Amino acid sequence: MSDTTQTIDKFDRTYGALHDVSLTTKPTTIENVEPVTGRVETFVIQTMRHAERGDYVFVKRMDENGVVRVALPPKVTAAIISQGRSLTKRNRSIRGRRVMRERMDAGWVPSFTRVKR
Repeated sequence: MSDTTQTIDKFDRTYGALHDVSLTTKPTTIENVEPVTGRVETFVIQTMRHAERGDYVFVKRMDENGVVRVALPPKVTAAIISQGRSLTKRNRSIRGRRVMRERMDAGWVPSFTRVKR
């Protein structure tokens, strides 16, 4: 390869293809400081929604070792959302059982009577 020829990586190709043809969020910057080591990581996250293809999430991670850029495709973002919903559902179920157990331990007796309307 000559010096004038540049290869465009997957991140740039995907971002460029979606840039003017999709809904885009503003980039969000998050700094994560590890409490034990004091190491700092900076993340820049942006989502683009294409009408036919779905949601892409672009993540840039910067630390003392450099920059890592990842374009998450719609199948991956859908899996992340699905897992988050699953955890929320499980958490609600566990909390509901705990609250009911606490109520019954306090002497509350459930009565399943019909409400008159």
